[in-house]
Amino acid sequence: MNPIEIYTDGACKGNPGPGGWGVLLKHGATEKELFGGEPSTTNNRMEMMAVIQALSALKKPCDVTLYLDSQYVLKGITEWMPGWKAKGWRTASKQPVKNVDLWQQLDSLVQESGHRIDWRWVRGHNGDPGNERADALANQGVERALGR
Repeated sequence: MNPIEIYTDGACKGNPGPGGWGVLLKHGATEKELFGGEPSTTNNRMEMMAVIQALSALKKPCDVTLYLDSQYVLKGITEWMPGWKAKGWRTASKQPVKNVDLWQQLDSLVQESGHRIDWRWVRGHNGDPGNERADALANQGVERALGR
């Protein structure tokens, strides 16, 4: 399987407010950048959308190292999701899972893609070049959502 590094980030001006997501994909010396946005959303939704768009961009199973600065997405995918699914997409307190549409989409992508994914948390705004680029792309997504 092709090794690929992915950096993702989300941004939101207000929460909720206009938001954007950004993705940097790296395979050897080749890089691809993706970004987009929505006029009214939340930061967590944009963090999730970045991961969804990144994984959706891969056309065949890959050996993925995925860097993200969102504890929400990281813990959701690696810790909380099995319990949510077992409880019919409800939390431990029996409340509906927030952003269930995106969680289900992400779950489907992870389960059906054939990718091997190594999820790695990085501290945001801390000088990591891949994370900084993903952040800049997410902010471009905000600008696009604002029509600029």
